[in-house]
Amino acid sequence: MLADAVSSMVYEASARIRDPVYGCAGAICQLQKQVSELQAELAMTQAEMFNIQCQQANLVAQFCMEMSQSQEQPPIFHQHEHQDRDDQPLLSENPSFSLDDGGFAPVWEALWA
Repeated sequence: MLADAVSSMVYEASARIRDPVYGCAGAICQLQKQVSELQAELAMTQAEMFNIQCQQANLVAQFCMEMSQSQEQPPIFHQHEHQDRDDQPLLSENPSFSLDDGGFAPVWEALWA
């Protein structure tokens, strides 16, 4: 215990040499300020992570809803038009499979926002 007291006095004397006005109190104040700044930064980062998680959940929900709606509308195949094309129907004739109509635009835009 005596050794701890001596160590503290030596540290305070060294701190007074570096900062004659505040000594250890100045270092403590600076460290407390740094802790407060880091706590604020951590809180902002946690809020940003929560926001990203919510956006991801909304994106997945929207994508699933779009997929379930597209599955409710079966593709339209016109066999008589495609028999001369090796019996391969074109999905582009079904409006529910068009990616150009903007149906999936909100989903994909959210990925790149």
